[in-house]
Amino acid sequence: MDLWCKAFLLILLGTTSSYALLDVSGIDPKFSAPIANVTVPVGREGVMTCTVHDLYKYKVAWLRVDTQTILTIETLVITKSERIAITHTEQRIWQLRIKDIRESDKGWYMCQINTDPMKSQMGYLDVVVPPDILDYPTSQDMVVQEGNNVTLTCAATGVPEPTVTWKREGDKSLTSVEDSGITSHDGAMLHIHNVQRHNAGSYHCIASNGVPPTVSKRIIVTVNFQPIVHLPTRQYYADLGGRVALECFSESQPVSINYWMKQRDEVILPGGTYDATFEDHVHKLAMKLVVRVEKPADFGVYKCVAKNSLGTTEGSMKIYRKTSKMKQVETQFTQQTNFLGATTLYKNYTDNKMNDVMLTSASAASSSGTPRVGSSGWFTLAVAMLASVAL
Repeated sequence: MDLWCKAFLLILLGTTSSYALLDVSGIDPKFSAPIANVTVPVGREGVMTCTVHDLYKYKVAWLRVDTQTILTIETLVITKSERIAITHTEQRIWQLRIKDIRESDKGWYMCQINTDPMKSQMGYLDVVVPPDILDYPTSQDMVVQEGNNVTLTCAATGVPEPTVTWKREGDKSLTSVEDSGITSHDGAMLHIHNVQRHNAGSYHCIASNGVPPTVSKRIIVTVNFQPIVHLPTRQYYADLGGRVALECFSESQPVSINYWMKQRDEVILPGGTYDATFEDHVHKLAMKLVVRVEKPADFGVYKCVAKNSLGTTEGSMKIYRKTSKMKQVETQFTQQTNFLGATTLYKNYTDNKMNDVMLTSASAASSSGTPRVGSSGWFTLAVAMLASVAL
């Protein structure tokens, strides 16, 4: 018999002199059920239950197997740990209670009855730890250049070992292909090759191991790129005394300086309107310049310019003067559309928006020669007339 078991017997047998003289030869205490293994999250209370019957004057003790430490004897707590307590119900159900469970409490625990030979059974206490994401070496917010490769790292701990899943806000693509359909990735590292501006935004690494709560960390990726410029149209038409609203849209990161210029690189200071938006860590700017055409010099080329630390981008557009023949055709066009009953639709193509009609029709007219009056009726003819004027 092990020395610590013998010591346990001496303690039990020597507790009272009356117990030493008691005849227990006909008593045979037994365990009523095996000790159930217990799984407890760290920080909670762990309870291990030992159920016996016919205990009579025998005693029950709890021991830590790996350290051979006697924890309790009957209702007496032997260990100095204040986290250990013992409760019992009618001398049958003996519960070892461990408060504020720690990872170090994991292991085998033994319930003993001081018979000769000694009876015992064991149960396992498993300690699980909710996931946690470490600040290091987990990636922090970062700024990268468009076209570079990016690696995001998420270091998670927990018991059992957590799984890590990467996602983006709005279930956006995790690759450099915007419509790839890949919206999640499992693994501690996320690699993005040839990062593009649409990759800018918030990334979430989510760690879970079945022990609540699941945790996540947000990492913001900012992608720097030279400004790009979008022009709804490059040609505008106006009369002297009229007004033209020029439009230009730019995107950039970092934020760009935006301004308008006349054809001879003259910066236009007053008179422009700018509407800025910020979308997914990309600066978007809508520029509008209202030109009052008061003299012939107001016709010509205008430029919208966007400039940041990575470069300068500009877009050019031109205001043309309407001719008398163009005005006549526009009038005929409007009259004909009134006759066809589509006044609202076709009038929307007058003024500056007529430009798109004329440009499209010009290509068709030049390739086919003479416009054809068919099922499209006067609409095809009128558009072709406008195209010939524009040319």
